Amino acid sequence: MKEIMIDAERCNGCLTCTLACAAAHSLSQTILGALTEKVPSRIQVLPVKGKAIPLMCRHCEEPACVDACMTGAMQKDPVTGIVTNEGNEQTCVGCWMCIMACPYGAITQHPAKKIALKCDRCKGRKVPACVEACPNNALQFVEVDTFARERAMRAAVALAALG
Repeated sequence: MKEIMIDAERCNGCLTCTLACAAAHSLSQTILGALTEKVPSRIQVLPVKGKAIPLMCRHCEEPACVDACMTGAMQKDPVTGIVTNEGNEQTCVGCWMCIMACPYGAITQHPAKKIALKCDRCKGRKVPACVEACPNNALQFVEVDTFARERAMRAAVALAALG
Protein backbone atom coordinates (compact mmCIF):
# COMPACT_ATOMS: atom_id res chain seq x y z
CA MET A 1 0.00 0.00 0.00
CA LYS A 2 1.25 3.48 -0.82
CA GLU A 3 2.13 5.87 2.00
CA ILE A 4 3.11 9.53 2.13
CA MET A 5 6.83 9.39 2.76
CA ILE A 6 8.90 12.40 3.80
CA ASP A 7 12.41 13.13 2.57
CA ALA A 8 13.24 15.97 4.96
CA GLU A 9 16.58 16.60 3.23
CA ARG A 10 14.67 17.84 0.18
CA CYS A 11 12.25 20.14 2.05
CA ASN A 12 13.12 23.83 1.79
CA GLY A 13 10.15 25.07 3.84
CA CYS A 14 8.31 26.70 0.92
CA LEU A 15 4.91 25.70 2.43
CA THR A 16 3.48 24.81 -0.98
CA CYS A 17 2.23 21.56 0.57
CA THR A 18 0.25 23.43 3.23
CA LEU A 19 -1.38 25.68 0.62
CA ALA A 20 -2.25 22.71 -1.58
CA CYS A 21 -3.74 20.89 1.41
CA ALA A 22 -5.92 23.87 2.33
CA ALA A 23 -7.02 24.28 -1.29
CA ALA A 24 -7.92 20.59 -1.58
CA HIS A 25 -10.16 20.89 1.49
CA SER A 26 -11.78 24.18 0.47
CA LEU A 27 -15.13 24.57 -1.25
CA SER A 28 -13.52 26.34 -4.20
CA GLN A 29 -10.60 23.87 -4.52
CA THR A 30 -8.26 26.83 -5.09
CA ILE A 31 -5.53 28.43 -2.99
CA LEU A 32 -7.19 31.85 -3.14
CA GLY A 33 -10.50 30.29 -2.14
CA ALA A 34 -8.86 28.43 0.73
CA LEU A 35 -7.35 31.68 2.01
CA THR A 36 -10.68 33.50 1.66
CA GLU A 37 -12.57 30.64 3.31
CA LYS A 38 -9.87 30.41 6.02
CA VAL A 39 -9.43 26.68 5.49
CA PRO A 40 -6.63 25.31 7.70
CA SER A 41 -3.97 22.99 6.37
CA ARG A 42 -3.78 19.47 7.71
CA ILE A 43 -0.01 19.33 7.29
CA GLN A 44 2.50 21.37 9.26
CA VAL A 45 6.02 22.34 8.31
CA LEU A 46 7.98 22.95 11.48
CA PRO A 47 11.42 24.54 11.91
CA VAL A 48 13.78 22.14 13.68
CA LYS A 49 17.48 22.99 14.07
CA GLY A 50 17.40 25.25 11.02
CA LYS A 51 15.62 22.70 8.83
CA ALA A 52 12.03 22.58 7.63
CA ILE A 53 10.34 19.33 8.68
CA PRO A 54 6.94 18.38 7.21
CA LEU A 55 4.65 16.72 9.74
CA MET A 56 1.35 14.98 9.10
CA CYS A 57 -0.67 12.00 10.26
CA ARG A 58 1.16 8.72 9.69
CA HIS A 59 -2.11 6.68 9.59
CA CYS A 60 -0.61 4.27 12.11
CA GLU A 61 -1.11 0.52 11.95
CA GLU A 62 -2.52 0.67 15.49
CA PRO A 63 -3.58 4.32 15.88
CA ALA A 64 -3.61 5.60 19.45
CA CYS A 65 -6.03 8.35 18.40
CA VAL A 66 -8.67 5.76 17.45
CA ASP A 67 -8.31 4.01 20.80
CA ALA A 68 -8.54 7.34 22.62
CA CYS A 69 -11.62 8.65 20.78
CA MET A 70 -14.48 8.52 23.26
CA THR A 71 -17.24 8.89 20.64
CA GLY A 72 -15.82 6.50 18.06
CA ALA A 73 -15.63 9.28 15.48
CA MET A 74 -11.95 8.58 14.82
CA GLN A 75 -11.76 5.37 12.84
CA LYS A 76 -9.33 3.49 10.64
CA ASP A 77 -10.67 2.34 7.29
CA PRO A 78 -9.87 -1.40 7.08
CA VAL A 79 -9.41 -1.23 3.28
CA THR A 80 -7.44 2.00 2.74
CA GLY A 81 -5.78 2.29 6.15
CA ILE A 82 -6.80 5.95 6.34
CA VAL A 83 -7.47 7.19 9.87
CA THR A 84 -10.07 9.95 10.04
CA ASN A 85 -12.83 11.41 12.18
CA GLU A 86 -14.78 12.69 9.18
CA GLY A 87 -17.63 11.02 7.37
CA ASN A 88 -18.22 8.39 10.04
CA GLU A 89 -21.54 7.67 11.69
CA GLN A 90 -20.30 9.11 14.99
CA THR A 91 -19.30 12.76 15.18
CA CYS A 92 -16.32 14.44 16.77
CA VAL A 93 -17.25 16.36 19.92
CA GLY A 94 -13.94 18.11 20.41
CA CYS A 95 -12.79 16.30 23.53
CA TRP A 96 -9.17 16.40 22.22
CA MET A 97 -8.33 12.90 23.47
CA CYS A 98 -6.98 12.09 19.99
CA ILE A 99 -4.69 15.14 20.13
CA MET A 100 -3.30 13.99 23.46
CA ALA A 101 -2.87 10.40 22.25
CA CYS A 102 -1.16 11.11 18.90
CA PRO A 103 2.58 10.44 19.27
CA TYR A 104 3.38 12.68 16.29
CA GLY A 105 1.39 15.76 17.28
CA ALA A 106 -0.26 15.49 13.86
CA ILE A 107 -3.81 16.20 15.02
CA THR A 108 -4.84 19.77 15.72
CA GLN A 109 -7.91 21.68 16.77
CA HIS A 110 -9.88 23.18 13.89
CA PRO A 111 -9.60 26.95 14.37
CA ALA A 112 -13.28 27.65 13.70
CA LYS A 113 -15.06 24.47 14.79
CA LYS A 114 -14.86 22.30 17.87
CA ILE A 115 -13.49 19.28 16.01
CA ALA A 116 -10.13 17.59 15.61
CA LEU A 117 -8.39 18.17 12.30
CA LYS A 118 -5.93 15.78 10.64
CA CYS A 119 -4.68 14.50 7.33
CA ASP A 120 -7.20 12.38 5.46
CA ARG A 121 -4.85 11.75 2.51
CA CYS A 122 -7.21 13.84 0.37
CA LYS A 123 -9.94 11.23 0.19
CA GLY A 124 -11.02 10.66 -3.39
CA ARG A 125 -7.73 11.73 -4.98
CA LYS A 126 -5.19 9.33 -6.47
CA VAL A 127 -2.30 11.40 -5.09
CA PRO A 128 -2.67 13.63 -2.01
CA ALA A 129 -2.57 17.35 -2.82
CA CYS A 130 0.49 18.00 -0.64
CA VAL A 131 2.51 15.40 -2.52
CA GLU A 132 1.35 16.57 -5.92
CA ALA A 133 2.27 20.18 -5.11
CA CYS A 134 5.71 19.61 -3.56
CA PRO A 135 8.24 21.19 -5.96
CA ASN A 136 11.24 19.38 -4.45
CA ASN A 137 9.79 15.89 -4.17
CA ALA A 138 10.22 16.04 -0.39
CA LEU A 139 6.80 14.40 -0.09
CA GLN A 140 6.29 11.21 -2.04
CA PHE A 141 3.28 8.91 -2.33
CA VAL A 142 5.00 5.56 -2.84
CA GLU A 143 5.31 2.03 -1.58
CA VAL A 144 7.42 1.95 1.58
CA ASP A 145 9.87 -0.54 0.05
CA THR A 146 10.40 1.71 -2.98
CA PHE A 147 11.16 4.69 -0.76
CA ALA A 148 13.57 2.62 1.36
CA ARG A 149 15.44 1.32 -1.72
CA GLU A 150 15.82 4.85 -3.13
CA ARG A 151 17.13 6.16 0.22
CA ALA A 152 19.57 3.27 0.49
CA MET A 153 20.86 3.92 -3.03
CA ARG A 154 21.38 7.63 -2.30
CA ALA A 155 23.24 6.76 0.90
CA ALA A 156 25.42 4.27 -0.97
CA VAL A 157 26.21 6.84 -3.68
CA ALA A 158 27.14 9.39 -0.99
CA LEU A 159 29.41 6.87 0.76
CA ALA A 160 31.06 5.91 -2.54
CA ALA A 161 31.77 9.59 -3.23
CA LEU A 162 33.67 9.82 0.08
CA GLY A 163 36.07 7.02 -0.79
